[in-house]
Amino acid sequence: MSTESLADAVARAGGPVELLRNQDWPAFTFPVAPEFTNWRDEQRAWNTTVALMDQSHHMTQLFLGGADLIGLLASLSPNTFATFRPGVAKQLIAVNEDGYLIGDGILFFHAPGEEDPEGLVLIGHHLLIDWVRFNVEKAQAAGKEVSARLEPNSHMRQGPPTFYRYELQGPRADEVMQKVFGGPVPEIKFFHIGNVEIAGRPVRALRHGMAGQPGFEFYGPWEDNETVLAALMDAGEEFGIRRVGAKAYSASPLESGWVPTPFPAIFDDDLAEYRQWLPAARAGSIGGSLYSADVHDYYMTPYDLGLGKSVRFDHEFHGRAALERHAEDQRRRKATLLWNAEDVAAVVRSQMEPGTPGKFLDFPKARYGLFQMDEVLRDGKRVGISTDAGYVAFDQLYMSLATVDAEVPYGTEVEVVWGEDPVSRKAAVDAVHRQMRIRATVAPAPYHELARTVYRADG
Repeated sequence: MSTESLADAVARAGGPVELLRNQDWPAFTFPVAPEFTNWRDEQRAWNTTVALMDQSHHMTQLFLGGADLIGLLASLSPNTFATFRPGVAKQLIAVNEDGYLIGDGILFFHAPGEEDPEGLVLIGHHLLIDWVRFNVEKAQAAGKEVSARLEPNSHMRQGPPTFYRYELQGPRADEVMQKVFGGPVPEIKFFHIGNVEIAGRPVRALRHGMAGQPGFEFYGPWEDNETVLAALMDAGEEFGIRRVGAKAYSASPLESGWVPTPFPAIFDDDLAEYRQWLPAARAGSIGGSLYSADVHDYYMTPYDLGLGKSVRFDHEFHGRAALERHAEDQRRRKATLLWNAEDVAAVVRSQMEPGTPGKFLDFPKARYGLFQMDEVLRDGKRVGISTDAGYVAFDQLYMSLATVDAEVPYGTEVEVVWGEDPVSRKAAVDAVHRQMRIRATVAPAPYHELARTVYRADG
């Protein structure tokens, strides 16, 4: 990995947009099979029977501790820490001085134990984790009692992870768990952590939902991973359990309504020191049709992405004043865009016709940068940004998660601009292609009512 700082790389490229549009974010695979049956079957399983997703490898983990840690996190985040305690998890977010999102992740609060003596674990893509690491180092230099241990994902790390993580999801998940536990499923509140036992091994269980269905995330010491996995698969066999491979799993956020990698608002004066600290290679890349020399056109507030539920103005934090103004003037909201089948087919068909094709549209996931940013138009005017895009086999729909102007009602037809102009130099993008317009209908996010009402309501 290059040691060039993000600040130096931005200066060399002439601006952050030019840098990130042309910077590769290399494709990589984890030690999870792309498919166990086929990705369509595996996608359908979490809506029709039960699915097991292996989350042990693709996320970065930051183990945190110290007497001054909670105070530091509170100073960085709009989340409240007034009732945060062992046995609870939260979706942690952070914003810049102007109230725009830097990133999000899941923060687990454990009672310190043998495998995680620090007590707290922040899990997610590295975008928020890097910002927290930077501030931990500054706090340590100022004499604060804080600690951090970084565990990169399995692509970047040597050796196994600290924890295995298995997500059990689907309408028959409770039946599988009843069999595993030999009785009723433990009553654990949404985003709370319980201690259970599987195949004689101690296991932690986070009440959670990842693919629009209720379920649990089970995790524990890596040395127990095969025993626990076998017990879950054996118990699920009579209920049609499917292991979910990397292909199917990549599309799960489309149904849960979670935008995996929002563009990080790290290019203003308040984060200048951070950009000197951060390696340019960790800044990611932009893919998609949204093209603007002004990096602020890529920024989003927590409210733009449905993260307003995490905001509490009960403490001082970086960006509070600006975020209060955004709270009073919420200009965009999160939505699902349901892509027109004929227009999707036209993009695919263009690959097999004479002339310049549209940009390749992959299944089940179409992402050509860490930040997929496609322009959304209504009557020729930009009204939003389409982010994560892909195909959901259960609904037989191509869709994307987006942020759209608040005045655009559900049911409105908009257009997603597919393809780049000018075409970037990223290796993942076809060097020769043309832009095409894809009609899409604005719908709620999450798209399935169950995801919006049942498991969300548990919290």
